[in-house]
Amino acid sequence: MRGDQRDSQAALARERLRRRYRPARVRLLFVGEAPPASGRFFYQADSGLYRAIRGAFLAALPDLREDDFLESFRTLNCYLVDLCGRPVDRLDARQRKQARTEGEIRLGKILRQLQPEVVVTVVRSIAPNVIRTQQLSNWMGVHLVLPYPGRWKHHRAAFDERLIPILRKELTKKL
Repeated sequence: MRGDQRDSQAALARERLRRRYRPARVRLLFVGEAPPASGRFFYQADSGLYRAIRGAFLAALPDLREDDFLESFRTLNCYLVDLCGRPVDRLDARQRKQARTEGEIRLGKILRQLQPEVVVTVVRSIAPNVIRTQQLSNWMGVHLVLPYPGRWKHHRAAFDERLIPILRKELTKKL
């Protein structure tokens, strides 16, 4: 099997898995840049972003079921999508920027379809793409831009500091 066929099959499998956890109504829509090239994925519960979001939810909502976080995430009407449908973390800067711009069309369709109350951008570098998409889609709501909670301790602290209060405010009435 050729590499592009493998990539297409992996993308389809990711999207099937993602859709399994899509709530009927989305209140909080998390937007990441793209699934990582490593093969890890939020909805496989094996990525750094999964661990960071799960940690923030557990800190904000101590009564949350820890054993099946993805099901709790769905039950709370939360959903995570990516600006780009395919990994971009191994592209050069020009290709990555182009992929992000092309991803705006995809994200616009998602915004118009889901009409979330809150959009949480989980990596600052894609904020201009998300904002442009929101404007073109005539989406109105709360938009929170967070640093990616990965490698740097101060980014993780800022991620938690900004996300936890929103989760408490938006989701405590749901529990």
